[in-house]
Amino acid sequence: MRESAVSAPPGAGILHRAYLLVTVGACALVFLAAFESLAVTTVMPVVSRELGGAGLYALAFAGPLATGVIGMVGAGNWSDRRGPVGPLLASVAVFALGLLVAGTAGTMWAVVAGRLVQGLGGGAMTVALYVVVARVYPAVLHPRIFAAFSAAWVIPSLVGPFAAGLVAQLASWHWVFLGVVVLVLPALAMLLPALRGVRSGNANGNGSVDASDPPGTPASWASGRLAWAALAALAVLGLNLSSGLPAAGPLLAGAAVVIALLAVRPLVPRGTLTARRGLPSVILIRGLVAAGFFGAEVYLPYLLVERYAFSPTFAGLTLTGGALAWAAASGVQSRLGGRLGSPAAVRIGSVMVLLAITLALVTTAFGWPPAVAIAGWVIAGGGMGLAYPRLSVMTLALSTPDTEGFNSSAMSISDSLGGALALAATGIVFTAFTTTAASFAGVFVLTAVIAAAAVAIAPRVAR
Repeated sequence: MRESAVSAPPGAGILHRAYLLVTVGACALVFLAAFESLAVTTVMPVVSRELGGAGLYALAFAGPLATGVIGMVGAGNWSDRRGPVGPLLASVAVFALGLLVAGTAGTMWAVVAGRLVQGLGGGAMTVALYVVVARVYPAVLHPRIFAAFSAAWVIPSLVGPFAAGLVAQLASWHWVFLGVVVLVLPALAMLLPALRGVRSGNANGNGSVDASDPPGTPASWASGRLAWAALAALAVLGLNLSSGLPAAGPLLAGAAVVIALLAVRPLVPRGTLTARRGLPSVILIRGLVAAGFFGAEVYLPYLLVERYAFSPTFAGLTLTGGALAWAAASGVQSRLGGRLGSPAAVRIGSVMVLLAITLALVTTAFGWPPAVAIAGWVIAGGGMGLAYPRLSVMTLALSTPDTEGFNSSAMSISDSLGGALALAATGIVFTAFTTTAASFAGVFVLTAVIAAAAVAIAPRVAR
C-alpha cells in the first residue's frame, strides 16, 4: 500500500494541519488557472480591438490548448523520473512568464506569444499537481482533494468574468494578466513546505514514497512522446483554424483529426482508443465526457440568445447553474466515499450528461420552453461533478508510483484534446447548415452521439 509523504493521524481530512498548506496552495493554483482562463475570455475582445488583432483572435484561445498538451507530456515524464517537485516549480514559473509576456504586450502577436507560453506552463502544472496528490495524500483522501479541485475550478465561473470586466474597465486589461502573477507566488509558497517531504525518485518494491527510500531505476526521457505531443498540438491548431478556409477546410479538418488520433496513441495507455477494460477506458471516458459536455455548453447560451431573445448576461446564468451543480455533486461524491463506487459514479455521471444534451436537442428541435434546456444543464453539471473527480481517483488508483506522471498526463491530454476536437467539430457542423435551428440541432446531435459513446464505454472502467 502506498504511503503518504506527509505524516498525519488516521482519519485526518484534507484540512488537517498536516495537509492544510498543500491543500490550500494546490487549490489556489487550480483556482488561479481557472480564473485566468475565464478572465481572458471576458477581456480578449477588448484586447483584440485595442491592438487590432481580430485575425489572431482564435489563435489566442487555440494556442494555449495546443501547447498545454506538450507541457502535460513533459511534466508527466519528468515526474516519473524525478518526482513532481521540479516539474511543479518549473511549470508555475513558465505559467507566470506567459502571464508577464501577455500582460506587458503592446501587439496582438505578443499577446499570442504569452498565451502560448502560459498554456505550456498551465498544462504541465495540472499534471504535476495530480502527481503531488498521489505522493502527499493517502488514497482514502483522493476523492476529497479532487472534489476541492473541482470546486476551485468551478468557483471562478461565478466571479471571474465580472471581476475581469471590472479590472479592465477601472484599470486596464493588462492587469487581468499581471494581477494573477502576484497571486501565484504566495500559492506556490504554501506548497513548498510539503514538497520538501515528497520523494524525488521512484518507489521501491513496497510502494513507499518516503524520501528516505532508495530510488528505483528512473524512467527514461521520452523524447519521442514529446515529438508526438507537438504533432498533436499542431493538429489541434489546424483543426481549429480549418473553419476559416472555406475551400480546403473540410479536407484540412479531416486530416487534422486523423493526425491527432495517430499522435495521441503513444501519449495514452495502450488500448485507450479501443476502450480496453480498466485504465485505458478511464482515460478514454475522460475525453468523451469532456467532448460531449464542453462541445454542447459553448452553444447553449448562444441558443438562448438567438432563439429565445435572452440577454447575454441572463443566458450566461445557465452556465452558472451548471457550475454550481458541478461543485455540489463533487462535494456529495467526496462525502459518500466508498459507499458510492467510482465505476458507478462514472456511469451515473455519463448518463446525466447524455440526458442533459438530449434535453437541449429536443428543446431546439421541437421549440420547447427554454427552461427545459436550462434545467437540463444543471443535470449536466451534476453529472460532471460525479464523474470527473472519480475518473481522477481511478487514474491514480490504477497507477504505480513510476507511472503516475504518465497516466496523469494521459488523463489531462484526453481531457484537453477531447474538448478541443469537439469544439472544432461543432464549429464545422454549426456553419454547415443554412438555418439557425438546424445548426443548433446539428451541434446537439453530434455532442449527444459523443455522450452516448461515453455511456456505452462507462461499464468498462472497472477492471
